Amino acid sequence: MRLTVLGSGTSFGVPVVGCGCDVCSSNDPRDRRTRTSALIERDDDARLLIDTPPELRLQMLGAKVDGVDAVLYTHEHADHLHGIDDLRAISIRRGGLALYGAQDTLNQIQARFGYIFDPAVRPPPGTSKPELVLNALAPWEETVIAGFSVLPVEVDHGGTTVFGYRVENMAYVTDAKSVSNRAVELLRGIDVLVLNALFERPHPTHLSINEAVQLAERIGASRVFLTHLTHRFSHAALESRLPDGVSPAYDGLAVTF
Repeated sequence: MRLTVLGSGTSFGVPVVGCGCDVCSSNDPRDRRTRTSALIERDDDARLLIDTPPELRLQMLGAKVDGVDAVLYTHEHADHLHGIDDLRAISIRRGGLALYGAQDTLNQIQARFGYIFDPAVRPPPGTSKPELVLNALAPWEETVIAGFSVLPVEVDHGGTTVFGYRVENMAYVTDAKSVSNRAVELLRGIDVLVLNALFERPHPTHLSINEAVQLAERIGASRVFLTHLTHRFSHAALESRLPDGVSPAYDGLAVTF
């Protein structure tokens, strides 16, 4: 199986609009970070997409991804959701595409993008809208989606609950401020962990870099990749300070597991 990090940046993205810092003006392609999303693939070409950020179309083209079998949503914040219309080209070719997430997240998606889910809204002849089907997942209950074993794990996002996902032998946890002992136990034994890390200092809704490293040690994954990164650190600078087995993610990173 393979994980591709399609986007590795925070809600601002990197470069940040109007910023001329060393990272935002860097020539290292690993320092260009679109908003967070990921793709999980099996050898039979089955694919799960995690989140639909605003740059989704460009991410899919860059990774040469021509379709997905289902979409998992971590939560409804704009940087994880507002590229949803880019699913139109995929869904109309398939005759529909299944979306999965917590019920509260799906309610928010339906409220914000009513034109997609209201059957009374019909596109004019010669035009189209995404053909999407909402499916609620219960936390802590493993289910099979497109042939993948998927376990939704609740994590705290500074007073908001979001879903991390264990998919087979990897886990993807973003926008976490804290992770419960129950979640840690369910993630033990994985090969690959993708985990958010924001600033050097503590943040009210996200793990700091040091907090993320400490959490990764508790989970004990063989390989850890930090995502949701800001312009405070270049890829090279952050990589140099991380312990063995922990690396910064970057857009286009592909990992087999």
